Amino acid sequence: MTLKVYCDRMSQPSRAILIFCKMNGIDFEEITINILKGEQHTPEYKAINPMCQVPTILDGDFTLFESHAILIYLSCKYPGVASHWYPSDLVERAKVHSVLDWHHANLRRGSVGVIVNNVMLPLNCIPSNPKAAEEAEKTLEKALTVLETFWLKDGPFLVGRSQPSIADLNLVSEVMELELLSEELHDRILSPYKKVLQWVEDTKSATAPHFEEIHGVLFKKRKEIRELMVAKFGKTE
Repeated sequence: MTLKVYCDRMSQPSRAILIFCKMNGIDFEEITINILKGEQHTPEYKAINPMCQVPTILDGDFTLFESHAILIYLSCKYPGVASHWYPSDLVERAKVHSVLDWHHANLRRGSVGVIVNNVMLPLNCIPSNPKAAEEAEKTLEKALTVLETFWLKDGPFLVGRSQPSIADLNLVSEVMELELLSEELHDRILSPYKKVLQWVEDTKSATAPHFEEIHGVLFKKRKEIRELMVAKFGKTE
């Protein structure tokens, strides 16, 4: 039975799962759940994932959600998965887990906050709280600093690895979500982090051509959002 992946390419963790499957030749059926239309809250999808989030996988009778858990499961389930994605060595594996545990409370928290305050609220004509926006940006900048000076200090990929792991896919997909910001704000936030920017490019190259393909929806949405911002406010943020 073909693996089913319920996802939305606008979702950071969904993109990580899709890139991983394509890179490792895993046969799967992609089922789009449009989160901007609220399809994650339909009774049909809630029966699959009561958390009403994407991604979710259905492997035969087994249902699993939470992207980190999904990537670990797929790495162990399929014998053809290259070892660098989820190392068998206990120490190296623990290092990958440490980044994944750090991710949600730091980088993801900051990036989501910045996107909400600078993109989602303005587009929906909801006033942004300046203090909340400032705090979100500080959280993101702190996370990017840790990414630059600690997680990337020993090699081209996270925790000193010479090839990308599942942690790289998750975190790069998170950083790529910042493409939805105005060009000015995006560059202001990211330009100080040279290692982070190089790591993004290295991960793109290591996962070509699937990285660009999977992120195509995001790039299209970026163009739409920037045009809407100009139409609404006469500027791109």
